[in-house]
Amino acid sequence: MLKSCYTIDLLEAGCDEAGRGCLAGPVFAAAVILPKDYSNPILNDSKQINEKNRYELRAQIEQDAIVFAVASVSHEEIDQINILNASYLAMHRAIEKLSKKPELLLIDGNRFNPYKDIKHECIIKGDGKYASIAAASILAKTYRDDHMLELDKEYPAYGWKGNKGYPTRKHRDAIMQIGLSPFHRKSFKTAEQLKIGF
Repeated sequence: MLKSCYTIDLLEAGCDEAGRGCLAGPVFAAAVILPKDYSNPILNDSKQINEKNRYELRAQIEQDAIVFAVASVSHEEIDQINILNASYLAMHRAIEKLSKKPELLLIDGNRFNPYKDIKHECIIKGDGKYASIAAASILAKTYRDDHMLELDKEYPAYGWKGNKGYPTRKHRDAIMQIGLSPFHRKSFKTAEQLKIGF
């Protein structure tokens, strides 16, 4: 059962990202402030929920949240600053877009670059522990999936409609056969990695 909040008195925003392990496309992040007593029986880490339920949850979260925001960092920016910093930047951009300023950030994972003067707590596997982080994981994942479906229309050979940019066999085989698309992350040295396997 997810915990509804980390503190009783502070306005908390849960933050999470999606797409960090992908070979192509941007990394997305979301920040979500939920009511303190929020409960949803199927809300969980987005990786534990099927696609249909993720999209149903997205609509519910957007309706129930006090505020939420989604942001992204492009594959070009990822190549410039590396994927870890890009993940932090995506979260910073999402927090920046919130119409209410949170007093505490709940971050999924074990590290984070502080955002301005707002306190934060890093929580390992937080998307399976706190409702606001789980909600952020749902939004980040579904918005990124939508983006990859659009890119798939331009470059269907890589199978992004199904793999969303992750290194599946079909995706790797396509890179070996036709090379990288303009949306692949060049800093991941994908071609060299493929020669030795993942």
